[in-house]
Amino acid sequence: MKDVIIIGAGPIGLACGIEAQKKGLDYLIFDKGTLVNSLYHYPLNMTFFSTSDKLEIGEVPFISHNVKPTRAEALEYYRRVASHWKLKLNLYESTEKIEKIEDNFQITTPRGNYNAKSLVIATGFYDRPFLLEVPGEDLPKVKHYYSEPHPYFGMELAVVGAANSAVDVALETYRKGAKSVTMIIREKEIGTNVKYWARPDIVNRIKEGSIKAYFEASITSIEEKFVHFEDPEGTHKIDNDFVLAMTGYEPNFDMLENVGVTFHKDEFRTPKYNSNTMESEAENVYLAGVVCGGYKTNKWFIENSREHAPIIMNAIVSKK
Repeated sequence: MKDVIIIGAGPIGLACGIEAQKKGLDYLIFDKGTLVNSLYHYPLNMTFFSTSDKLEIGEVPFISHNVKPTRAEALEYYRRVASHWKLKLNLYESTEKIEKIEDNFQITTPRGNYNAKSLVIATGFYDRPFLLEVPGEDLPKVKHYYSEPHPYFGMELAVVGAANSAVDVALETYRKGAKSVTMIIREKEIGTNVKYWARPDIVNRIKEGSIKAYFEASITSIEEKFVHFEDPEGTHKIDNDFVLAMTGYEPNFDMLENVGVTFHKDEFRTPKYNSNTMESEAENVYLAGVVCGGYKTNKWFIENSREHAPIIMNAIVSKK
């Protein structure tokens, strides 16, 4: 019987493991993928918003060669953190079922059952993309994740979205030799929260015609060699090799519901929890990191949710 099981081996899940270890709690950290799985799936050349000191956990210094650290530096850093603290990690072990048995939790994975008195959900949101829900979305040409521009050299691309990820993809593929880049954007303009150095760039590329953009537009269907969409001017059909749907992601609401987490009746479907303990309305179920924001995935980041870890572990120890 573990004192606590932590689901999610991202930076905040690791921070929770560190705090559990400091408190002498018996714990395990599970993740269906690799260490900091979401960061691993970020674009290869991604740069963080935050400076390196804002990404630190476990009193391990994060030294970056740049003002803003890169994805590669972050992966190296969190590997070092996990090794330094000798964290108890069960990686590539997905959580298939969680059951409440009397006052404890039973977590079922492909490798067996595990029992714990408390549960921390730190699953982030990057594993569940918002789908276009149109015919043809299941074609191999449709991608909800982007890693690097090389596969799209000489290709005709449709980039869906107007936030940071869509803008980065459009600019990088355009500059690395895509035959054409067309942005299909539901909103009336490029997102106002786009990085301050990227927004003027994409606006100017659109103005000069290097990147084509359709606003207030939505895809209606996808074929092997074409994309169909509509905007206020009518319906369109364009040649297309790949659709890069940078439409955002959502938390694992199914897991939250299954363990009894309840939600506010707001547009973001924000989970209910006690901010003094991070405990949800489901007894002994704690929430950590970006999952606390529901659909508002830009509320919580590593830098402002690191503090969840000591709050949670103090609460668990006080009960114990």
